[in-house]
Amino acid sequence: MSDTPNQDDPWAKWRKPEASVIPQEDLLRSAVDAEKPAKISPVKKSVAPVAGTLSVVKKPFSAPAPRVKPKPPTERKAPVASNTADGVRLSKVMSERGMCSRREADLWIERGWVLVNGERVSELGSRIDPQAEIVISKDAERDQAKQVTILLNKPVGYVSGQPEPNCTPAVKLILAESQVKQSGDPEFKPWMLRGLAPAGRLDIDSTGLLVMTQDGRVAKKLIGEDSGVEKEYLVRVEGQMIPNGLALLKHGLELDGKPLKQAWVKQLNEDQLHFILREGKKRQIRRMCEQVGLKVVGLKRIRMGRVVLGSLPAGQWRYLGATEQF
Repeated sequence: MSDTPNQDDPWAKWRKPEASVIPQEDLLRSAVDAEKPAKISPVKKSVAPVAGTLSVVKKPFSAPAPRVKPKPPTERKAPVASNTADGVRLSKVMSERGMCSRREADLWIERGWVLVNGERVSELGSRIDPQAEIVISKDAERDQAKQVTILLNKPVGYVSGQPEPNCTPAVKLILAESQVKQSGDPEFKPWMLRGLAPAGRLDIDSTGLLVMTQDGRVAKKLIGEDSGVEKEYLVRVEGQMIPNGLALLKHGLELDGKPLKQAWVKQLNEDQLHFILREGKKRQIRRMCEQVGLKVVGLKRIRMGRVVLGSLPAGQWRYLGATEQF
């Protein structure tokens, strides 16, 4: 059939075109496809954020970085001074800084409780730069916190330090039953006697305040070379003082070839003197009095620094109070 409109048919231009013929096999294929269920793609619902809330964005999980343990201070057995010949013994530096006594320093060094510029030093005799940083361990701090200082009213007949033949050391008086207890005092234990040493001796025939301590800092403050702590005494004498003797007692005498520091001395009566010294040479007051014609027949120490003997009975003792300082 021709696509050209039939000129003899006046309605040809309004007539619908004839449908094209579809092959039979195409019709069969279409019918089969129509019977198959249609595939429906799931629709993802988007939830709009609610007003006034924060939307959380999940980040991909990442494992935390492994922890790195700090390296312990390296132990150093060799001297840590940059120049060993110019270095100073570690124990001496610690004592001079008032950290402890030399004996304590040696003990702590042996135990590995001392660090110099961050390095552990455990060899006795090690020399260091005097300006080096010195730190003690927590073990040393705990050891120092347990140290005690005891105030004893020493009677005549007891020696202050090491026992002498036929003499009794004053430490024998430190007993639980002879303690004058104060509020807050620790309980007395026998181990407190270990390392207890006098800080400022008294002769066997002298009495009064005797300080005994385990703490090297206390000992250095009271009897160190540079100590300026006052020691106060009441002294009974006999004899005739030489002219100008009182002035000489105050200043102008020598012992062992060295001039003595200026002292405060007052004559209370004919047989009693009042001394305040800032140094402590062996039998100093007795030897001073001998140089001006006097003989000491009685000596009692009543104060060291800001700590006084007070009413402590003879032969009894007490702990240094928590608020007391020399």
